Parts: sequence; structure tokens; C-alpha cells
Amino acid sequence: MPNDELSFSTSQGIPQRDIRLRINGELSSLRVEVWVTLLDLLRDKLQLTGTKKGCDHGQCGACTVLVDGKRINSCLTLAVMRDGADITTVEGLAQGETLHPLQQAFIDHDAFQCGYCTPGQLCSAVGLMNEGQARTPDEVRELMSGNLCRCGAYPQIVKAVGQIMFGPEAPSRTEPVQDSTAERPIVVGTVPA
Repeated sequence: MPNDELSFSTSQGIPQRDIRLRINGELSSLRVEVWVTLLDLLRDKLQLTGTKKGCDHGQCGACTVLVDGKRINSCLTLAVMRDGADITTVEGLAQGETLHPLQQAFIDHDAFQCGYCTPGQLCSAVGLMNEGQARTPDEVRELMSGNLCRCGAYPQIVKAVGQIMFGPEAPSRTEPVQDSTAERPIVVGTVPA
């Protein structure tokens, strides 16, 4: 829950703020420096190193996490801006030893090579599914275009996402899953801050 008042404190002259986050289902109360990004908080303070630091400029998507079910680049948001939010990292997708269906689909389709982009790709794909805008593999490609894979595993990633979104018999590149006569604008696949 966001604080009604900004409660700043200082430690050795460094401005800090108390925040509360629900991270992968667990409530955490934290004191953070006001300039710490969500990415650095997750990796450095909480040791959730599945979220990767790629470009640190919001260009590659390696740091994609879910905030209140929506995908964001965690390198572009300050942790204090997310006070009260529900954060899901790649570590929070599985239920105990049971992989998220998308994680299993990535394995089934060999949708990773070096694996560095995989956590961001998985979180972005879960967010994409939550958004419910992609109806074809081409739309999956477009709406996930903010997540780069330097190994070029894009065809396998799209197959894995398609298996979960469209079923084992995924549609062709442009065939819509549902018949829709309404024109919809294509939203470029950048992940918001």
C-alpha cells in the first residue's frame, strides 16, 4: 500500500524511504535509497538474480518483470515508485517444483540458447498473455519486439508462446485465432517503465 506521506529518512546523509512490496507472493518491507532501481533492488538487495541487467537503458528487455500483472523494464523504474505493488520475477512463475506452463513450453521448443534473455522473455510473454491483445504469431512477435535475443531463438520463442496462447495447433503466421472484423491498431512491443 503506498504511503500517503513520503517518509524519508537519511542514513549517513543518504536519502532513504521505507517501502512495501509483495514479491513473488511474499510481502517485504524494505528501506531503500531513493535512487535505487527496481532491478537493482531485486538483484542486489534481494538476491533475485533471475532478472538480468542487460543494457540498463530499457532497450533489451532482459530485466522485464511483472508489476501488478503488467510487464515493465525494471531498470527504468525506481523501487520507491512501486511502493505497494505486486512484483513477479521469473523466480515467481513456477508453483513450487511445478513449472509455469510457459516455462515448460520454452523447454519443449528449445526457446533459449545462452538463456540470458529467457527470464525477461518469460515475464514479457506472461504479461503479453495477461494483456490479451495477441491473436496471431505475428502479433506475438510484434508485441514482444522489445525483448531482444542475441542468440536468435525468436522462432522457438514464438512457438513456445503460441503453444500456450493458441494451443498445440498454433495458427499460421497471420491467421487470427478468433474471427474479428474490427480493425485494431498494432501496439509496438516496447515494455513500459
